[in-house]
Order: sequence, then C-alpha cells, then structure tokens
Amino acid sequence: MSEELHDHDRGLSFDLPTLQRRKMIRLLAGVGLVPLVGCSSDDSDSSASSSSSSAGSSSSAASSGSAECETIPGETAGPYPGDGSNGVNVLKESGVVRKDITSSFGSASGKAEGVPLTVTLTVVDAASGCGTPKEGAAVYLWHCDRDGNYSLYSEGVTEENYLRGVQETDAKGQVTFTSIFPACYTGRWPHIHFEVYGSLEDATNATSITATSQLAFAKDVCDTVYASDGYDRSVQNMSQLSLETDGIFSDGYDQQLATTKGSVEKGYTATLTVPV
Repeated sequence: MSEELHDHDRGLSFDLPTLQRRKMIRLLAGVGLVPLVGCSSDDSDSSASSSSSSAGSSSSAASSGSAECETIPGETAGPYPGDGSNGVNVLKESGVVRKDITSSFGSASGKAEGVPLTVTLTVVDAASGCGTPKEGAAVYLWHCDRDGNYSLYSEGVTEENYLRGVQETDAKGQVTFTSIFPACYTGRWPHIHFEVYGSLEDATNATSITATSQLAFAKDVCDTVYASDGYDRSVQNMSQLSLETDGIFSDGYDQQLATTKGSVEKGYTATLTVPV
C-alpha cells in the first residue's frame, strides 16, 4: 500500500469541522464552562493478561459514576470503507453478516493471519446517559491486516474481503467480532473503523448511517503484539507516532481507547462502549 493512500486516511478536510468542534468543547471544559464526560467499556473479565490498556480502564472508572454521556466522536471512514462511498460496496454482498471476519467470504478464500483479537462493541443511547442498550442496531466493522493492507483496495488483496463484517446488536446492545490485531501502517496509529446503523436492514443496504468512528489501542498492548512474528513493519511505523500526534486521535481519544486484555499466545479482547 502506498504512503500517499495512507495519508488520505487522515481525512482532515472531511473531519475539520468535527475536529474544531471537539477541540472547542475541550477548551471550554478546561475552564469549567462545559462538562465533558466520556463513556468507555466496562470489561468484567478478571482473567490475567500480559498487557492491558490502563488508560482505557481509567476512563471507564472515571465515567462509571456519572449520568452524563457524550456521543462517540465522529471520524472519517477513510479511503477504504467498502460501504459504497468509495467504489466497492461489500455491505450488499451475501455473507457479510458474520461474527468471524478473519477469512474472506463468497468467491474469495483468503485468510488474514496475525495475533487473535476479539472485539466487542456495546452500542448505547447517549441521551439516556449511556444507560440504555441499543438493541437491534447494527455495526459494520473493518480494519487493515497484519501487513497494513485493506481488503478490496490494497494491491494484492483487491479480490479479498476479509476483516470486514456486519452484526446486529443483541439485548445488551453488543456485537462481537473475531479478528486479528491490525498493523500500524505509515502515518496512522493502530485503529479499527466502524459504522453504526439503525438496523441490520439499513446496514446491508448501506443507508442511514447513525455514527462513523474509530477505535484506538493503547501503546503498551501494541508494543507487545508488534514484537511477535509477522508485525515487523509495525515496529518502525509505531516509533514515529503517538496518539497525541495522530491525525485522527490528536484532539482526544478517551472515548475511543479500547480496554484491551490478553496475551500474544492466547489472543486479545478489546471492548468499547459506543454512545450514539
């Protein structure tokens, strides 16, 4: 994948109004004029892990005692959405509704290799203070592979559609995807894209998007994963980035930093609450 295309994923021209709005809110909150409270995932899994997102845990603890809730920050879908907004539309393909997104579906047969990752997103009603799950909504989730390539778009994997999938939220407002830990490619902090739709029908017809955002990973977890086999390129790319300098997360990432637990050997779990 070319560096030029990756730079487009910053989407600054697309996101500028959103970024300016969020920065202004943070500025006002800093002088006590506007309350700013984030919502993050509460993971009850107490199993031991070799790496965890302490920042994500802190965000969850800070928000648990508040009735206020901010909607998930809106972010660009980037140049590789696969939702029909930039060329191909995988959402209308039979088989896209699935939990395990490691392999391609339909006529494609490729499989993404890497450290196992299970992603659970909990979609909640922001107006209720994050207290009401959004049952029957839908989430479309996608991300790059271990080499930093996006299926459907990147050279060598244009005929693949792995690491893309849709699911309907359950009674808890949750969807869970089985995947692999994404790479860190040139110019972007490790992340996962997702879109929230009002219903499964809306998602599979690529209409009426409720929210578009991105999930981020903590540095300690990324460093551990990228020290394992197959992620060599990510080590150098990570050394040139930080969450504070990333073109998307530099204006704030508390609500988007996943709580991540696990190990390279057993795989990781990443959880995030998504208020809409």
